[in-house]
Amino acid sequence: MCKQLKGQKGFTLIELMIVVAIIGILAAIAIPNFIAYQAKSKQAEAKVALGAIFTSAVAYQAETAPQTYAPPAIGMIGYTPSGNPRYSFWYAVDLTTGGPGPGTPTPFPGAPAVVAGSCNTGSAPATGATVAASPTGFTAGAIGNVDGDVACDEWHMNDQRALTNDKNDVSATT
Repeated sequence: MCKQLKGQKGFTLIELMIVVAIIGILAAIAIPNFIAYQAKSKQAEAKVALGAIFTSAVAYQAETAPQTYAPPAIGMIGYTPSGNPRYSFWYAVDLTTGGPGPGTPTPFPGAPAVVAGSCNTGSAPATGATVAASPTGFTAGAIGNVDGDVACDEWHMNDQRALTNDKNDVSATT
């Protein structure tokens, strides 16, 4: 019987435990990084949508007489988010046609539902810049929650195509 056991090869319990410990350490390092990269990829939605809003607002301004970035209704910009957006996108409308602006911040249709205990996507992003539109310029905004916590992710883009991430939900802890 002893002769049969000497010829067998295999792993000891200690070796298997060491392999499991190494896999656990690698997972502990990789999972948080994966979650952060996943959240950063979700931020691309805000960047792309604000770029589309910029294009629509510039086209609206070029086609109106007198030229202005502040439409009397949000639908006149010609942008509508598609699918199920994570962000609500905001632009200012000037309810007094030909008025001096800065307009009233208004969400584009299709905004996500406001979830209690989460970030408030039902109000315009206000960190760093104000959503506004006038005859000479505009600032559009996006607010959303990319990782399910209470912190909001806020973006702004102006008529100079300057994109800013005023409040970063990926690096926020609250």
